[in-house]
Amino acid sequence: MEPAGDLFSGFGIFDVIDILLVAFLIYLFFSLVRGTIAVNILIGLFLIFLFYLLVRALEMRLMTGIFDKVASVGVIALIIVFQEEIRRFLLMIGRNSLLNRNKGWLRFVFGQKTLEGVNYDKIKPIIEACRSMKNTKTGALIVFARNIDGQDFFNNGEILNAALSKRLLETIFSKNGPLHDGAVVIADSQVVSASCVLPLTSNTELPPRLGLRHRAAIGITEVSDSSAIVISEETGEVSYAKYGRIRTNISLLELEKFLQRDMS
Repeated sequence: MEPAGDLFSGFGIFDVIDILLVAFLIYLFFSLVRGTIAVNILIGLFLIFLFYLLVRALEMRLMTGIFDKVASVGVIALIIVFQEEIRRFLLMIGRNSLLNRNKGWLRFVFGQKTLEGVNYDKIKPIIEACRSMKNTKTGALIVFARNIDGQDFFNNGEILNAALSKRLLETIFSKNGPLHDGAVVIADSQVVSASCVLPLTSNTELPPRLGLRHRAAIGITEVSDSSAIVISEETGEVSYAKYGRIRTNISLLELEKFLQRDMS
């Protein structure tokens, strides 16, 4: 047995950083898959790996050869199986990058206008429509998309490309209207489409009281750099989803702050 001093003789500060980075990446990946079906897939893979170690220890050559062949294409298989989680992981990195966090400084350096006062004209029709639908308990799902190119779920409804207004939003989500089911997609202060079908979140840890609109709002913010407003048809509560998380029962003042921050 090697002395403890010899065991850690080549252990330096960069090895500590290396271990911490690996641990951090594992934590990020776990936070993404927690509560989803991907956890069951990981458990299945872990059990298969244990079985592989067993047949290898018992020198079962045929089974070991089969596992070795499968392992040779395992990386590609893992990318296919976890493509959604990998996409969300990359989105998380991009959304939290230093460049993304310092947009305010970039505006200051390059002389662009700040949001205060400018953004309110853009969000005023949304706030007023939400106030009206909240009071009448009209169910609604509004998505704010930064990029709609190549995103099928933003174009699978009725294409409108109409100017954003309070009356238009109220008309679309009218309970007897043909477009009230599904989501309205807003981009660049335009109502791009209505009655869109969005992907539902696979998170199994959400409270049962959250319905399909809430799950669709969370789902779209998991797979794209979007945010979403949900108005409950049962209670009139306003909720706001971003980065795969949702804030429920928020006030209109809080909603205004969220929109001013995220529509920059």
